[in-house]
Amino acid sequence: MFLCCWLALVAFVPATSSINPGVKVKLTGKGLEYGRQLGMLSIGQKLKTIKVPDVSGKKRVSPIGKVRYSLSNMQIVNVALPKSAVELVPGTGIKLSIGNAFISLRGNWRVKYLRIIKDSGSFDLNVNGVSITTSIAMRSDETGRPVVSSVNCAASVSSANVKFHGGASWLYNLFRSFASKAIRSEMQKQLCPLVADAVNDLNPQLKTLNVVAKVDKYAEIEYSMVASPTVSKSSIDLSLKGEFYNIGKHQEPPFSPTVFALPPQTTNMLYIGVSAFTTNSAGFVYNKAGALSLYITDDMIPQGSPIRLNTRTFGALIPQIAKRFPGLMMKMLVKTVKDPAVTYQANNVTVQATGTVTAYAIQPNATLSPLFVLNLDTSVSARVFVSGVRIAGAVSLNKMGLTLGTSYVGDFKVGILDSILQMVLKVVVIPRLNVQLAKGYPLPSLGKMKLVNTELQVLKDYMLIGTDVQFAG
Repeated sequence: MFLCCWLALVAFVPATSSINPGVKVKLTGKGLEYGRQLGMLSIGQKLKTIKVPDVSGKKRVSPIGKVRYSLSNMQIVNVALPKSAVELVPGTGIKLSIGNAFISLRGNWRVKYLRIIKDSGSFDLNVNGVSITTSIAMRSDETGRPVVSSVNCAASVSSANVKFHGGASWLYNLFRSFASKAIRSEMQKQLCPLVADAVNDLNPQLKTLNVVAKVDKYAEIEYSMVASPTVSKSSIDLSLKGEFYNIGKHQEPPFSPTVFALPPQTTNMLYIGVSAFTTNSAGFVYNKAGALSLYITDDMIPQGSPIRLNTRTFGALIPQIAKRFPGLMMKMLVKTVKDPAVTYQANNVTVQATGTVTAYAIQPNATLSPLFVLNLDTSVSARVFVSGVRIAGAVSLNKMGLTLGTSYVGDFKVGILDSILQMVLKVVVIPRLNVQLAKGYPLPSLGKMKLVNTELQVLKDYMLIGTDVQFAG
């Protein structure tokens, strides 16, 4: 897998707009080194497929005269790439160099001379001092995914040493210089095309990049690039859209990403910065889809709770309810009326949510009679974490404020319902919200990518994920 994990992230996609990114990715020198290690395995396998055609000819040798010869069945038996390097070229891209490599092969030789005398045997040939230098060119395909190719490739072979087995010793001098030159030349011609093939073989894998990743039945997140990568001596920095959309309907939210910059950390292979814009675009999408609402019934309340969703419990606090709707069960609808607002400060994620709570009495015929509507303002703290290749979270209630919106049962003091509503939020609404948040949403990923040694920091205006990466075979 030659640099597969990184080439997907460093495609030179032309900037399509001046949109600020919602997500930033930084690939460090440590990450490139891991990519180099994977790449050498792939290139080594590709070089083992070198095909050396049979060679035949004739030559006059004194004193026996004309000798016909052939070299056939040549097969690569070993490839060693002891020295290689990947280099970032600021403002340009990636340069790959391989040096001091060697390739060994085995084949058969055969001669015929004096019209009737035949001889044959085998030979081993070591090609030494193989050097390859190439640059990786990248562009975007019609889906916004990267396509890679090898450009400006140069390859050379310094020497080839042949060892023959069988036959008369005088034959060795006949073959040695000829075989070394012919086979070395043939191999040198194939090195760059094979490296190009190794790079091109990545393109099917690069198509697994989750440019648009489904989150659930409501939402998907887009990770298309909004600007070309910035290549420096130490890292490659990428700008991704990082925006949630309703599935099948890309509607922009009434706010835009703000500028943020990743810190100059290089301890991990990869850094991913997720801005508050990304999270707030999720709130916009789910609120627009009507997904941020919940009907609460008495069977959701813990059985041991003395507080029940019925007109007896609420009638003890608001007598008009018990008088007008005696002995009935109740239902509540909690829903947002504005998009939740997420803010990031150092080591702190806070979500402000504004909604309503509508209480109903359930009539014997199952119709709902409205009792009151409360305006609800809540502040919750969020804990965010990485699970697999997804970012997930959990929230807990900080504070809650209630005001009366509409009453269908006469005036009453809203404060008497504080304890009931806090209980409902803590034991019903927030646990169900946390079940959904624990599922998380996908980070930018490729194929069978696994994040290891992952750390998450909450900074001002964004979250920073530092991680190493492994790829399953």
